[in-house]
Amino acid sequence: APWVAGEYLRGWAFGGFPWVPFGSSQATVLPVAQVASLLGVYGLSALVVLLNALLAIALTGRGRTRALAAGVAAVVFATAWGWGAWRLKDSALTHEGVPLTVGLVQGNVEQAQKWDPRHAGRILEDHIRLTREVVSKGARYVLWPESSTPFMLEEDPAGERVHDLARELGVPMLVGSDQVERAPLRLYNAAHLLGPDGRTAAVYRKMHLVPFGEFIPLKGLLYFVAPLVESLAEFSAGAETVMLPVNGHMTSTSVCYEVVYPGLVRDAVLKGSELLTTITNDAWYGRTSAPFQHFELASLRAIEQGRYLARAANTGISGIVDPYGRVTARSALFEQTALVGEVRLLTGRTVYGQIGDAVGWLACGLTVVALFLARRHAA
Repeated sequence: APWVAGEYLRGWAFGGFPWVPFGSSQATVLPVAQVASLLGVYGLSALVVLLNALLAIALTGRGRTRALAAGVAAVVFATAWGWGAWRLKDSALTHEGVPLTVGLVQGNVEQAQKWDPRHAGRILEDHIRLTREVVSKGARYVLWPESSTPFMLEEDPAGERVHDLARELGVPMLVGSDQVERAPLRLYNAAHLLGPDGRTAAVYRKMHLVPFGEFIPLKGLLYFVAPLVESLAEFSAGAETVMLPVNGHMTSTSVCYEVVYPGLVRDAVLKGSELLTTITNDAWYGRTSAPFQHFELASLRAIEQGRYLARAANTGISGIVDPYGRVTARSALFEQTALVGEVRLLTGRTVYGQIGDAVGWLACGLTVVALFLARRHAA
C-alpha cells in the first residue's frame, strides 16, 4: 500500500508528475495489462508490487511461509493472466460503435527548426501535402501534432491556408497551435478543431503544463531560477476539458504529457468522449527511451477507458491503439510519414471508468492507518 500511495500522490501533489508508475511496465504484456480496465494503472502497480513481494517471501522465507507465498503468487498471476487472455480473445469493443478512418500527420520537424522563419514555409507545405495524402487514402478525421504550425493559427495570415485546406478537403482537422488571449494577455498551448467547413469548431487549451518547460512552478519562491529559463515563453493553463465534435460524435484530446494523467482522460470520457486522441511534439526527447515510454503510457489510457486512442507526434511515435492496448498502426521515430487507420467511436464504460482511482485512495488510507498503528505500537 505505501508504494502505490506514493505513486498516486506523485501523480497528484503539486500538479503531479505520474511518469512511469510500476503498472506501466505491463503496457506491452497485454493479458496482464487488461487489469487496467478494472483498477487503472495504480491497480496494475499494486498487482506488480504484490507479486514481487510474494516472490521475495517465497525465495527468502522458511517452511510453510515459502510454500504459501508461492501458492498465492501463482493463483494471483494465473487469475490475472487468464482473465486478461479471455478479454483479449473476446475483443467485443472492436466490433461495436461507429467506424471512423483517421489520418495521422507526422511532419518530423527538428526542434531547432520549429520556430525558425526560414523553415516556416517548408513545414507548412509538408503538413499540407501529408494531409492530402491521408485524405486520398480515406481519412475522415486528420490529426496534426502539438505546435505543428510554425505560427499562431489564429494570428498569422498563413493560418487561413490551414482553414482553407479543411474546407477544400471537407474533413475535420485537429491542429496543434499556440493561442493568445489579449485581455488579460495570456499564452496557451492549444489544440484547434477545424470543421469540414473550415471554421474553428472548438479549442482545447492544455491544462497540465510542463514544469520549467512551459511555466515556472512556485515562481515567487523560486525567483532564483528565472535567469536560467529567461528565454521561456511562459504559458497559462487551460481551465477545463473541452469536447471536440467530429461528425456528430464527441471526441477529446490531450496535449503532450497530459496523456499520462489517468484522471484527466477519465474526465473526458465522463463528459462524453467516444474517441481519445493525443497530440505531442516529443522532439525534445531525442533518441532516448522517453518517446517509447510516452507511447506506452498513452496506450494504457485506451485500456483503462475502453476507447480507441489516436496519437499524432511531430517526430514520432504516432499510432493507433485499440481498447485492449493493441497497436493497430505505428510510425517509427524521426521519419516524415502519414498513417491511416480505423478507429471506432464507443460509448460504454469500463469498471475503472466508473470507479476511477479507488485503488490509489485505498492505498493512501491503508498507509495512514498503518502509520498510526505503528506509531501507537512504538509508544
